[in-house]
Amino acid sequence: MEREMMMMYEKLVSVNDYWVKDGMDNQVLDSSSMFYGGVADPVNGIAWPTHGGTPMVMALWTAALINEDSQFYHNEELLSRLELGAQFLLRFQHADGTISPGWTNMHSPPDTAFVVGGLAQVYELLAAHEWKALRNAVADIRLFLERTIPALLTGGCHTPNHRWVITAALGFLYKMTGQPELKERADEWLAEGIDCTEDGEWTERSNGIYNGVSDIVLFYAAELFDRPELLEPIRRNLRMMVYLIHPDGEVVTDYSGRQDFGSKYDMGGYFLVTKLMENRDRDPLFAALAELAGQALAHPGWLPNNALIGFLRYPELRERTVEPGELPDRYRVLINRDFPRERFLGGMEAAGHGGRIYHSRLHPDFGAPVARQRDGATSVTVMTETNSFFALRHGAARLLAVQIGTSFEPGFVKLKHMEQLEQGYRLTATEKKGYYGPVPGTHLPETAGGPVSPWYLLPHHLREITHEQHHLVEVELTEYEQGWRIHIHCEQPEVLMTQISFVFSSEGELSGKGLEPAAAGTLFWKEGTARFTSGSDCIELDSGAHEHWAKALNNISYPADCQTLVVNLMTPYNRTFDIRLSRLEINEGETGLVSSNGNGEMIR
Repeated sequence: MEREMMMMYEKLVSVNDYWVKDGMDNQVLDSSSMFYGGVADPVNGIAWPTHGGTPMVMALWTAALINEDSQFYHNEELLSRLELGAQFLLRFQHADGTISPGWTNMHSPPDTAFVVGGLAQVYELLAAHEWKALRNAVADIRLFLERTIPALLTGGCHTPNHRWVITAALGFLYKMTGQPELKERADEWLAEGIDCTEDGEWTERSNGIYNGVSDIVLFYAAELFDRPELLEPIRRNLRMMVYLIHPDGEVVTDYSGRQDFGSKYDMGGYFLVTKLMENRDRDPLFAALAELAGQALAHPGWLPNNALIGFLRYPELRERTVEPGELPDRYRVLINRDFPRERFLGGMEAAGHGGRIYHSRLHPDFGAPVARQRDGATSVTVMTETNSFFALRHGAARLLAVQIGTSFEPGFVKLKHMEQLEQGYRLTATEKKGYYGPVPGTHLPETAGGPVSPWYLLPHHLREITHEQHHLVEVELTEYEQGWRIHIHCEQPEVLMTQISFVFSSEGELSGKGLEPAAAGTLFWKEGTARFTSGSDCIELDSGAHEHWAKALNNISYPADCQTLVVNLMTPYNRTFDIRLSRLEINEGETGLVSSNGNGEMIR
């Protein structure tokens, strides 16, 4: 067990050393450049003062410079590079103490807080290391940190997780300076309450990025402010994540409310927090998550989540305190089943914001139910409040999304309610769309009687709704012996165009006699059976339809880097699609089809 942990530590050192060299290769050494000393982003060639830019690389360099196990230990060239990076950072720090990512969020307190939360850890390690040559870098990094204090004492945020990032940064600065107003400001943020459901879901539903961000920064906040109650939502989120991992280790991002939506992420970003929680709680489940995350780790991590910095600050993490448990690969869970979401949504009007928030989102999808099922190599996600309601992985074959698009709103229908059935789920959504009468005369503005009456000055919220229409869509998902049955039903009496789309990954091949080219990346599925094959794994579907000719409806687009089957329907409709899971078995040159019965066994 101890040997395994040493191997993990050795991997971290090796991975860090690799990225140390990469950072050195990308550092701008032209003294005439405005980016002199910064580390250029390999994607756009610009050096940024952000938590994924130069400060992140400075953390990599620090973890190597002070670590005897690194090939760069006390490397004088690397030290000079660190000094140049710190000087770059000071030049790109605004007079108000903030930094700007450059692509967004000018003079940003939260982006500054991301950097502070990481560089404060770098400062602690450098300042404690007995090598006098570090003094210039230490002084410059402390100066940068001290300059951020006014911005973090007064600055605000955009998104829910930013509050906790700022709180942790305030904690590190409080530890460094002892200024009581830093703790007072952190208490103001924490007084807003923690946005995590009982089942462990954070507001942004971002399993790939921001759930893990909230976890690690709240761990820091709990430690820095002696607030152990802040560890509870971390525990809940990590226990939830056990059920949000595909068989290949990829994290479920099919319903994210942030930029990781539909993209590939692994558990690497959870490594440090799972190790910290494993060490604190002696929990075999956290140890199992940490082991999976460690296997996936290919980079030490962005600030403030650098894994090797964490191991250097907490050397006890190099020793395993508990034997890892087994992560389940056969389960059926409904996340947020008991969350009183309707009650919370019912209080939105009383909040007084009128449903508007600037430069962010209200995230009314927070706490929406998500069903997860695993049966060995088969992984299923059933979702509400997102553009897709169903996703399925069967070995290498990936059905990324099943969507309902209509011309009613127009756009994709977000199914809002989920009911768990004995062998599946029922999902429903009711869309509303109406018209608006004249503004009552007693509420008309003065401009209404003038020579020009701008539309934007009228109090539109006071108009009476007329001729409100409703569009009810019902979906029933049933698991059966060979796969899944999707029954989609709509009794809309008027003629309304609908598209059911099945989005498959780019790898693999789609085939079927009823398939015809539509737009780029899409095929009309007019009839019969369609088959998607990737490697030896197959997903077969019955049956298509082509009741109108539209390649796409208004406000609907399909990913160009995927393969999408489009089924065109007209209301009313009552349509069933059977999804059969199978694999190709090759015996002495013959290819046969083998089907799964859903119990991990194979039937011919």
